[in-house]
Amino acid sequence: MKTFFVDSFTDQKFKGNPAAVCLAETELSNSTMQRIATEIGFSETAFIKKIDGNTYSIRFFTPKKEIPLCGHATLASSKIIFDTTGINAITFINCENVELKTRKEKDGRIIMQFPVYDTEEIEVPTRMLDALGITTTVNTRYSPNNKIILIEINNADTLARLSPDFTALTNSYSGINGVLITSRSNNTDFDFHYRYFWPWAGTNEDPVTGGVQTFLSKYWAGKLNKNKFKAFQPSLRTGMMSIELFPDKVLIYGEAVTVLEGKFNIED
Repeated sequence: MKTFFVDSFTDQKFKGNPAAVCLAETELSNSTMQRIATEIGFSETAFIKKIDGNTYSIRFFTPKKEIPLCGHATLASSKIIFDTTGINAITFINCENVELKTRKEKDGRIIMQFPVYDTEEIEVPTRMLDALGITTTVNTRYSPNNKIILIEINNADTLARLSPDFTALTNSYSGINGVLITSRSNNTDFDFHYRYFWPWAGTNEDPVTGGVQTFLSKYWAGKLNKNKFKAFQPSLRTGMMSIELFPDKVLIYGEAVTVLEGKFNIED
């Protein structure tokens, strides 16, 4: 099975967020896809299979479980299809039958169209804040569609310095996929910063996360009174993206770099 490693939300190798893209020519069992994703070990491995024309099925697996939506793996999958087929527009169908449309711009950037989700109020327990190393919060919300807790803090430098106790963090809450910490930017090049920790479902920290813009962009639109943003993720690898919010969708603009091409042996 042809397999690619792609660094997403960056124009430099070994930056951004690495994803594996597997081109499945036959149906794979869930257990096979999970074993492959666990073997590779990236925060996401995408399995894509052509349905017809420019339409592909897409499945996302972390090292621990399947998830319905992933931005950087969608970006990586688009990069591979665009580079290997010559087409410039794709419709992906995920495991929940949601259409994820992507297209390639003349400047090489890839635009992804994702749904928009609301957040609701939530009370975050003190032990979760302690595990994150957070003493003061501005706001706390919850995205039920993504099963992600959102915590806004008031300092981007504090956000960049966070070093969670991941064992304590995992034990502080159950039934979620992750917790996202965000703050206004302290840099005029960006509107907001964020980091995403998800030891419950994937890896300890996701280096650059696109899928959270389904709710994070709407959150910041309400606070900043604008619909176009530049976001920065101050993880160890760092990454950035541009976002444009509409009432019924969010457009995420990003770049990606292919770093490895090979074949995964899936025969018994």
